[in-house]
Amino acid sequence: MLEHLIGSKTRLKLLQLFFRSSGRSFYVREMARQLETQLNAVRREIANLEKLGIIRQVDASTAKIEEIGTERSKYYKLNTDFLLYPELQALLIKSQELEEQKLIEDIKRKGGKIKFLLLTGNFTSEPAALTDLLIVGQVKVVFIAKVIRDFEKLVGRPIRYTVMEEEEFRDRREIGDRFLYSVFESKNIVALDELGIS
Repeated sequence: MLEHLIGSKTRLKLLQLFFRSSGRSFYVREMARQLETQLNAVRREIANLEKLGIIRQVDASTAKIEEIGTERSKYYKLNTDFLLYPELQALLIKSQELEEQKLIEDIKRKGGKIKFLLLTGNFTSEPAALTDLLIVGQVKVVFIAKVIRDFEKLVGRPIRYTVMEEEEFRDRREIGDRFLYSVFESKNIVALDELGIS
């Protein structure tokens, strides 16, 4: 949705990359590889973002770099002094929330006969959680894998998910399974509960 407002899917991906790692510098080939986008498209959008003042080129010797390019590599980072920085950041956060809602709806509607869906980990800022999604029911595993893979590309981070059939879930819950106990003890959001647990 936001790519229509911003005008380019590549530009949106670049903005998400820079805002996720606001203190970091990236070089062009690294960005193209991370975003799985053509190099020329990345170069074009980098030029646009730099012209707008959203990003700026930085000297490699002063840049906070995780991956080092060649001697000729140009490094870019987010310009936190950009006039509309807070508004753009808020817009990207809201966009991610909408994508999360879409993911949940897709899983609930097309993921099989889902009886229970719980979000934790990355979705609730709970880094110690053992999973990000717990999905219980007769699940279309191939569909779930594809939807989550697409979502990972969109948000630029891995999503850990656990799928269980209802019987396994009930058995593990009954014996006080350590994994399930940790999931329920961590900060979580129950998105669907047809089992009467919450």
